[in-house]
Parts: sequence; C-alpha cells; structure tokens
Amino acid sequence: MFYLKTAKSLVIASAVSIVAATSALAFPDKSVEYIIPFGPGGESDISARFQQPYFKDKFGQDLVVSYKPGGGGAVGWAQLNSMASDGHTIMGINLPHIVIQPAEKDVGYTTEDIHTFYMFHYTPDAIVVTADSPYKTLDDLIADAKANPGAVTMAGSGKATANHLAQIRFDKLAGIKTTYVPFKGTGASTTATLGNQVKAQWGYTTVGAAQGDAVRMLAVAMEERHPLFPDVPTFKELGYEMVGGAYRGMAVPKDTPAETVQRLSDMFGEINADEAFRKQMLDGGFALLDVGIDGMDAFMAARKAEYIEAATDAGLLN
Repeated sequence: MFYLKTAKSLVIASAVSIVAATSALAFPDKSVEYIIPFGPGGESDISARFQQPYFKDKFGQDLVVSYKPGGGGAVGWAQLNSMASDGHTIMGINLPHIVIQPAEKDVGYTTEDIHTFYMFHYTPDAIVVTADSPYKTLDDLIADAKANPGAVTMAGSGKATANHLAQIRFDKLAGIKTTYVPFKGTGASTTATLGNQVKAQWGYTTVGAAQGDAVRMLAVAMEERHPLFPDVPTFKELGYEMVGGAYRGMAVPKDTPAETVQRLSDMFGEINADEAFRKQMLDGGFALLDVGIDGMDAFMAARKAEYIEAATDAGLLN
C-alpha cells in the first residue's frame, strides 16, 4: 500500500510539473500590457516602443504600451502588486528611482516589493557641454572646479536622480566641488545647458545623440566607449571608476508564478540579443544591458549599495 501511494504521489507530482511547464511554454496566449509609470515621450517610453515589434514578431502577441504617471514613477510601482499576476501585465522600472524613492520617504512600496525580472539597457551618464565651451576635455572642467570651488554649475534632471548621484560620486572621486542645478527632466536640463544658464550638464549619451554638433561630451560612464561616440573617452580610461546611468527594465507583480517569470526573462533576453534591436538602441544613444532573473539579486544588491552610499554622502537621506 505504501508503495502504491508513493507511486501515485509521484504520478500526480509529475502531472502537475508537466502542466506547469506546458503552461509556461504556451505563454503568452494573449496580448501583454506593458505599463510605463511615466507619461509618453520619455526614454522609458521610447525604449519600450523599440521592443514592441520584436515582441510581436518573435512571440505572436501584441505588447501593448500604456501609461500610469505620477510621483516620478511611484504611483505605478505602488500599485504593481495589486495587478493581475498571470504574466500578462508587466511594468517598466527605473534605477535609481526604485531604490532612492523608498529610502527617502514612504512612497507606498519598498525596493524589495518590486519583482524585477529583466534589465535591458541603461542610459549612460555623461558630462555634456556646448560645442563652444572652454572645456575641451574633462581635465579642463576639473581644473576650473579645483581653482573655483562651487563655481562650476552643472544642470541635471531632478534631485536624487541618476544625474544627481553621478555628480555626487564624481565630485568625490575627482576631489572637486561643483554646484548641481536640478531641472524637471533631461529636456529642461539640456535647454538650460544650450542656453548657457550653466557651465555643463550631467546628462546622458542620448543627449549627445539628439543634439549632435551642438554639444560636446567630455566623458561617458561606460566600460568601453560608446560605438556612436568613438572619440569620447570613458571615465574609467581617464582614471575614474564611473560606470552607470539611468537603468531600465521590467517587473511583474510578486505573485506571478516562477515559471512565467522565467519565461518572460527569457523572452526579453531574446529580444535583447536581436542584432537589429541592439543597433536601434545603440543608434539612439542607449547602452545595452543583459541581466535576467538569475542574475537580478546580485545586480540589485550592488546598485542599491552604490546609490545609498552616494545619497547618504550628500545628505539626501536621514
């Protein structure tokens, strides 16, 4: 009798496993809603739109982009875990947002609440100046900042953002003091830079791609030079350990089945591996990142430690 019960249990367990595996392979069986927790037109929206046709082509279902703006993304992220957890609802996520926001105050979610399954790109930090700026190199800016502490004004997108944390970190690495001037978004920050309201900008490689000959980038925060800007050095090759920017990926409600989460991770990994998609992203000034669900815990732990250190150094956190 014991052996019969054991055999029966094994058969049932195997059947459940087969059903789960079959269900995961069949996923998605309808369109997937891709919620961007910002308004349309920003880089989160642009990069999601790039993914759309590849998703349809590879998996036969529509990737429907919608928007839930508010609170710099916090409104959407706070609602994520109340949404359907069958894998057909995903949400864009951004770093450092989902680390710094809940560290600063109660925003309705914690970093650990966000079940990120894939990080697919980042917008590398870059120091941007106008084409006619007296700063021809990064050393020129550093020299001015050392000679005139606080006099080098640098535009950026908001407080406690990727731009702001980059400024804090670089000032520490270079032993300088610059003055960060926050604006409402990269567009406003770029306009201020082009209008000579500031001496330089903590922007991104996408600013260089969009503005072309109107600006000059002094350095980019990448491991290697961006293929779109082969003449712009990295901070690392100039002696500063700066790699990063505004990271973007996707998350699901935390109750989403593990096999579905793995399937989503694999699917977006397949899109990220597509050469046409990669070229499109690089041509837009983005940098590719390939972190799936298996590497997510280590990736997030490293980013969180980095952001909290920079924000604490700057007195942004209590």
